[in-house]
Amino acid sequence: MLARVGYAASGLVHLLLGYLAIRVAFNQSGETDQAGALAEVAELPGGTVLLWVIVVGLIALSLWLIVQTVLGVGSASKKRWVRSLVAAGKAAAYVALGLTALTFALGQSADGSDSAQQASATILALPGGQFLLGAVGMIALAIGGYFIFKGVTRKFEEDLTIPSGTPGRAVRILGVVGYVAKGIATGVVGILLVVAAATLDPKSSTGLDGALKSLAELPFGVVVLVAVGMGLTAYGIYTFVRARYARL
Repeated sequence: MLARVGYAASGLVHLLLGYLAIRVAFNQSGETDQAGALAEVAELPGGTVLLWVIVVGLIALSLWLIVQTVLGVGSASKKRWVRSLVAAGKAAAYVALGLTALTFALGQSADGSDSAQQASATILALPGGQFLLGAVGMIALAIGGYFIFKGVTRKFEEDLTIPSGTPGRAVRILGVVGYVAKGIATGVVGILLVVAAATLDPKSSTGLDGALKSLAELPFGVVVLVAVGMGLTAYGIYTFVRARYARL
């Protein structure tokens, strides 16, 4: 039950990410990353209580994914190993998001762009840091490509018990649009990391906030960013649906 709350919490964050991306597309200020979304939650009536619910849900979902990871370890099935690795990666992502939510729940603030730059600078300072940061960027690109693949091929349907009829068709549309949009955003983050590694400039790595804002600088960038924002909103709605229909 708490894991399902975690999916709902993730859905809320992505809804706000979509809203922030669209707002920035029309030249309004704000951070278009998870920290910016959680800051918006903090401003809502009862925002602190909601933040604590988000923290509990995300950590619970992380623990559930860790259980899935452990259950697959030692299996002779290659597919089980892949699922374990995917579950471990998801668990790490939800832990990071849960800790960010915890920061806001405790009345503090966080800057996603600064954190990304600091992390990149730390990696670059390590022996072989340039290659390591480049590898992280390539992994982010691969993850973005996987999201797009999962959306286009509708492999996300394996994660759900999809209802029949019109609700089922709506869930499929939300999943396709949402996964493609999230894949684009994640892929741009990967590109910025690779650029940071190639130029030895950690300022080029600005996380999701910088990735989405960089889309606005492209030809027809406003249209692209609005489309990605709407896609992230669709992913948020899909994740709310997943809270109800996920195969746990």
